[in-house]
Amino acid sequence: MARRFTAAYQSEPVSALANWARRLAIFALIAAIVSIIVIRAGYLDFKPALATFFGALAIAGLSILVSLAAFASIWHNGLRGMGRILVALLLDLVILAYPAYLAWQYRKLPPIYDITTDPIDPPRFEALARLRTGDDANPAVYAGLYSAEQQRIAYPEIEPATVEVPPQKAYETALDLINKRKWLVVDARPPTPQRREGKIEAIARTPIMGFREDIAVRIMPDGPGARIDLRSSSRNIPHDLGSNAARIARLVEDINEVTDSIKPAQKKQLTPAKGAAQAKGGQTKR
Repeated sequence: MARRFTAAYQSEPVSALANWARRLAIFALIAAIVSIIVIRAGYLDFKPALATFFGALAIAGLSILVSLAAFASIWHNGLRGMGRILVALLLDLVILAYPAYLAWQYRKLPPIYDITTDPIDPPRFEALARLRTGDDANPAVYAGLYSAEQQRIAYPEIEPATVEVPPQKAYETALDLINKRKWLVVDARPPTPQRREGKIEAIARTPIMGFREDIAVRIMPDGPGARIDLRSSSRNIPHDLGSNAARIARLVEDINEVTDSIKPAQKKQLTPAKGAAQAKGGQTKR
């Protein structure tokens, strides 16, 4: 009986809609991968490359609609093809899951692209300003008070790093952390007696799409220690979806962690010298 049922089922034709659903899903996956490669490599201008990616998402959406139509056809006509529908839906889910998350971020977060720890006097782009050219590039000048107010409401945790180490050590710490993140450093000037301000400019890339986001770091003396201000700005997209604020928050956290671990070591090194001085002073008094 089981063999007859299997033979009868296999003799049924496969739903043409199920075939098309799977083909569209595979094509959408290939188009999405190619568009990501094109965007990361910069083979096309930003807007045409991004339009290619949105085209892949549209094809994935069409595949879902065709899958639903194929399911209805199989249900009513007893055709084969459920496995192909499931493959299509799985591929569509893989393609659309992350863009769906970004769409949710787009609705939840303010439409700003320029985040800084000092909205009154943000670190300036100098070397990076020459790279922010073209009709699709955001201005190198800070976005202004509206952006600062939106940032204050959405990301109140964004603050400068105030560290208890000398400016030179603060500069070295920031540069080392930037290099560990494999950001492309385009300019690095340590603080000197003649130029009190240390400066780092670098380029980061978003994890999947590889969108360029420019970073400026400024190190200034602050009493016995240093103050580190940061700025992270998306080069092309007008809405950063929270990536710049997250980048600054993580970097400030890591700078504080590293410099906090330096302070006990410095104190430990100073303790023997201090003890020796006190002993010497005691012997003199005697």
